[in-house]
Amino acid sequence: MQTQRNEIVVLLHGLWMPAAVMLPLAWRLDGGDFRTRLFGYPSMRAGLLENAGRLARFVAALNAEKVHFVGHSLGGLVVLCMLGRESSLPPGRIVLAGSPYRDSYAGRVLAGNFIGRYALGRSIREWLDAPKPASFAGREIGVIAGSLGVGLGRVVATDLPAPNDGVVTVDETRLDAACDHIVLPVSHATMLVSRRVARQARAFLRDGRFDHGANN
Repeated sequence: MQTQRNEIVVLLHGLWMPAAVMLPLAWRLDGGDFRTRLFGYPSMRAGLLENAGRLARFVAALNAEKVHFVGHSLGGLVVLCMLGRESSLPPGRIVLAGSPYRDSYAGRVLAGNFIGRYALGRSIREWLDAPKPASFAGREIGVIAGSLGVGLGRVVATDLPAPNDGVVTVDETRLDAACDHIVLPVSHATMLVSRRVARQARAFLRDGRFDHGANN
């Protein structure tokens, strides 16, 4: 992939997090091949469609020829929701890191009571209950899953199916429309600071595939 001056990678955080948690990954992607931008959104208060709309407006304001996305957890779902609704976006590749596309076992356990439902926020609840977009015309999507089962999800759901990243199971990350999928020995939280994740995200954004021959 030839890098263009007007080519940007937008990074999206997950539930409960500020945009700044994506800075370590942005620093590792920035320069050389890519320019990065962080997109912050109200992961608790706003609904999924509202956040997808915010993202679409953010992308339009970039005025870039190509816009790629790296979304962690809920951030990846916001990207997919936007892609399913917007037809006039610039081209670009998408990396989903620990995004519970198919379902969220831990999320459904947490939603079993009023406090848990509130903690999940509107966006993730809407994703769990809505039909999942299944096709994304012209988009190359790569999925990174974690297999280090340490995290809050194991506290909420002690019987969280393995393998998992401590919050999301590997199976929950699978997306039929994805052109590549890789499992790395990282947890849901450490994806944000992992050199392995950054290396594989860079490989996919550059080549449209992960480097399965690397020392993962």
